[in-house]
Amino acid sequence: MKNILPVLIIALFIFSVKTSVSADSDLDTIEKRVFETLENPDVDDAEIASLLRTFTSDGKWPGINYEDVSRTGFEHRNHSGNMVTLARAYQKKDSKYYKSGEVKSTISAALKTWVDNDYICDNWWHNQIGTPNNLVTLMVLAGDELPEELVKKAQPIIGRANISAGGARPGGDRIKIAGIEAKNMLFLGNREKFDEVIKVIEGEIKHVEWIGNDYGFGFRRIVGGFDNRSAEGRGIQYDNSFHHRTDGVNNTLSYGLGYADAFVEWAVYTNGTKYAFSEEKLEELINYFLDGICKTCVFGKYPDPGAKNRSISREGTLKPYSATTAENLLKTTDYRKKELQEIVDIRNKGIKTTLSHATFFWDSEHFSFQRPDWFTSVRMYSTRVYNMEWPYNSEGLLNHHRGDGVNHVSLTGDEYFDIWPVYDYLKIPGTTVMQKPEFPSENEIQKLGETDFVGAVTDGIYGAAAFDFKSPHDPLIARKAWFFFDNEYVCLGTGISCRNNDFPVFTTLNQCLLRDDVTVSANDISSVVERGKNKFENVDWIFQDGVGYVFPNPAIVNIENEAATGSWWKINKQSDSPKDQMSLDVFSVWLDHGKRPSNKTYEYIIVPATTIGKLERNVSKNNIEILVNTAEIQAVKNKESQICQVVFYKAGELEISNNLKLVSEHPGIVMLKMEGDKVSKITVADPNRELDNYHLSISQKITNPGEYLDATWNAKENLTNITIRLPRKNYRGASVSIKL
Repeated sequence: MKNILPVLIIALFIFSVKTSVSADSDLDTIEKRVFETLENPDVDDAEIASLLRTFTSDGKWPGINYEDVSRTGFEHRNHSGNMVTLARAYQKKDSKYYKSGEVKSTISAALKTWVDNDYICDNWWHNQIGTPNNLVTLMVLAGDELPEELVKKAQPIIGRANISAGGARPGGDRIKIAGIEAKNMLFLGNREKFDEVIKVIEGEIKHVEWIGNDYGFGFRRIVGGFDNRSAEGRGIQYDNSFHHRTDGVNNTLSYGLGYADAFVEWAVYTNGTKYAFSEEKLEELINYFLDGICKTCVFGKYPDPGAKNRSISREGTLKPYSATTAENLLKTTDYRKKELQEIVDIRNKGIKTTLSHATFFWDSEHFSFQRPDWFTSVRMYSTRVYNMEWPYNSEGLLNHHRGDGVNHVSLTGDEYFDIWPVYDYLKIPGTTVMQKPEFPSENEIQKLGETDFVGAVTDGIYGAAAFDFKSPHDPLIARKAWFFFDNEYVCLGTGISCRNNDFPVFTTLNQCLLRDDVTVSANDISSVVERGKNKFENVDWIFQDGVGYVFPNPAIVNIENEAATGSWWKINKQSDSPKDQMSLDVFSVWLDHGKRPSNKTYEYIIVPATTIGKLERNVSKNNIEILVNTAEIQAVKNKESQICQVVFYKAGELEISNNLKLVSEHPGIVMLKMEGDKVSKITVADPNRELDNYHLSISQKITNPGEYLDATWNAKENLTNITIRLPRKNYRGASVSIKL
């Protein structure tokens, strides 16, 4: 034993040394990767020359308002950004300013200005994320060569980004703030704290319970509302949408995208080291990226304008996404490799998507539908979620109706690019809106929905969405539904009523950039419309930029195809928002329900990726049968695909054909796949989120009930009574499909 003990001590010592060396080696690897990534962006030597030339003796740059620290100002971000740009040039060997003494002294003088003044913005984000991120980037790139006193003074400012900071809310900006702190710990060489922060980053990838589980049905009757919740509800939802705040608003393409990118960034940095993230967490993130982010995008590449909030009022907000996130995920795992590679190729090479899907994000009341040639979506809200993001920092100032069943349609992804300064925010595609002369104040934008029956049914490929709409802004109600198929989708509205006698109510089919002649067919005669604003009677169909608008019954339609003017400043009061008037050619088409409408209806078919020839042959019109459009039931049958979709706002029955009857014992949405008069698949959903089982009957004998289905034949009524088990807990609102 005496001889063994020294050997064990020596072995433990050697193991400890090896472990320590290994950890240090891993940290060196990670630090090198971080440096290379931060240094990587291109440097424009002309820009560097300008920054050096204009830098003043008092350590500032002209054109930056150093006095305004308001939420709409804080141009100081340009000062800290300039320091980072100079630091990149200083480290880039292919820049003429590589290791330039003038660049180094300018950085030092600019940093001294910052640490001496410690600029604090009224918006916490700049103080805990924006400024610390720029300063830590500066430290990683050039901190070792800057005056030690300045580096030391910068640390408390960078340190405002820490996992205990107020902004580091779980599921919110916590992962982004943790990433900033991790970089700072690498710079400082604090391995113990770095270990802790990396675990926080990995742990943030998780699904969180939607607040609507407790405050969904009947939510408006709970005192305190969302502020009375026990769970935060921030983060990746179980439907793979993303909530940044506790309002239930879909933030997938804003905060949710930044959330994913922050995790992916560190997944790449730590890959192949002892700090590498688990396969389980990587798979969870990839599922969110592919099934959440990418399915909220047009062809997985362009942002869906219907999913955007206040950021719609920023220039370039609908520009296509880069392939970087997907490329980085491919570096870390082989999970869903083929799908990730397709996203890379779509974004880099412009290949055509192969994915067709019908996806409902039940936690966010958002529906998206895609075919290889076109994409569309529907945005709704209910008693479970708010209609729109609050106009923080005076952005998105006219977004009052951008959740009211908005329905954009895209063939290319750029049909709405930067149209927002000239947009008519009372004529938003898919919405039914009272045409008031003035908008309520920006403080009246965000409203909680007032109806429970909002949702969709989908089997993953086909689907229908329904919105029991009650405007929180105007005395207006309507029942709106959308029915989606391979080559077209049907839009139905009923019960449209408004108590206001002063202003008309419009349903807008589309408002997008004018890219083509507008052709109208009325009384079976088609002609190109002159530019301007016109009303047409007995319209059969309209065509513009590859999209057809078909009316099952001749309709009176308003069309506007001319230049519209406006400015970014009208919708975004940030200090750097352009104030100049601009003009764009815009196409708008809408239906006028008149003043004080009572129980009005509309019926139209959107036919994307079509031609005038197909419209003239009535291809889609002949393929669609609108079975009923009343306040109780809305139903559509597609003859080619043999799919019938039905919205029951109350219990009822429907004759689908002479030989097939459908009965629903309560409100809900049903989709039937048929083979002749026989039903081969049933898909159901409960928009009210209150049922454990869906009860329906069909006039067909079913003999093979499955795990989620009970069936009893009622010979007297010639009906099979069916009970389908619905999703529960975090999946209420999702659909169930049963093959017969």
